Amino acid sequence: MQERDVQVFVEGTQNYFQEVSGVTPEIGLPYLKGEEEAILDYTGAIGISGERKGCVYFTTNREMLAGIVQAVVGSEEEVTEESLRDMVGEIANTISGNARRSFGSNFMISVPIVIVGSPVIDLPMGIPTYVIPLTWQGHKSYIVAGIE
Repeated sequence: MQERDVQVFVEGTQNYFQEVSGVTPEIGLPYLKGEEEAILDYTGAIGISGERKGCVYFTTNREMLAGIVQAVVGSEEEVTEESLRDMVGEIANTISGNARRSFGSNFMISVPIVIVGSPVIDLPMGIPTYVIPLTWQGHKSYIVAGIE
């Protein structure tokens, strides 16, 4: 994965948030992931196969996810554990799906895996993995992409 590929994920994320909430997130400076974990309360992970292999995940806190659910469905009562899990999976799937349009039909994405809590996610060794910080309505989240 090269730096120009990171822009595909940045633009896809900005477009998603603008479309569902009317608010474009602030994107921080992407950086190469080191030993630190970039995992928050809820994570949606997508496996990548085909000509490229790897993983993309979106991780966020409960408050941000609840705000997005409210923006989409228009009701605070709809913020349930199930809706939070569904939303983080949908965000990861949409961001990866948008990347698929840019990278081509041989960029195969899996069904999202939803993780609650702070597990360790092992990404492929030897592949540059980028962390893209973003802030939406004061809440910080990350997109992490490690793709050959």
